[in-house]
Amino acid sequence: MRTINLLTLLLTTITLSFGQNFEGKITYKNEYKSKAPNVTDEQFTSLMGKTWVYYIKEGDYKTTGDGTFFQWQLYINKDNKVYNKMSNSLAVLWNDGAVNPDEVIKSELNKGVTNILGYQCDELILTCKSGVQKYYFSPKLKVNANLYEKHKFGNWDVVMAKTNGLPLKMIIESPQFSMELVATEVTAMKLEDKLFELPADSKLEKSPY
Repeated sequence: MRTINLLTLLLTTITLSFGQNFEGKITYKNEYKSKAPNVTDEQFTSLMGKTWVYYIKEGDYKTTGDGTFFQWQLYINKDNKVYNKMSNSLAVLWNDGAVNPDEVIKSELNKGVTNILGYQCDELILTCKSGVQKYYFSPKLKVNANLYEKHKFGNWDVVMAKTNGLPLKMIIESPQFSMELVATEVTAMKLEDKLFELPADSKLEKSPY
């Protein structure tokens, strides 16, 4: 259960022009390294998916994946709730965005660390109670951090406040596993509001994790 809890957090664990906030999608390639003796790298990859597609419009976002366990995650800003759909539950599990079981102990910002898809990226390192998290982001992929100031779950309020942008690479360490997500495609596009709505027949349950 501890592993599922961490995965849920980490899932929470993106216009290309200056002066505008990005609306569109980012596709990530994922790699997982297991630290648990009873779970292989391949099992983590199968569960969580090799590919995630992240959609963002203003204060809402949605992530879809090709994993056998993780199906999708949705954050609805007006609710300040993170909704997760996993294959082992008919219900959509929600977490209160204002509640964070994790904690940021210290942060470090390094400029111009790497280049991803032609974007010069800075590095944000967060040392957290759950482990070390690294985010590589470009100032060109802007986000209005004020829209996420109540999104404490998964430390996302801290990430947004310190970057004002979307990560093109993430490295997440925990006692159970490490994972690396790297963007393979960035597409600026107009998205329909309905993409960020819960399915009409959703059964909702508060997440136990």
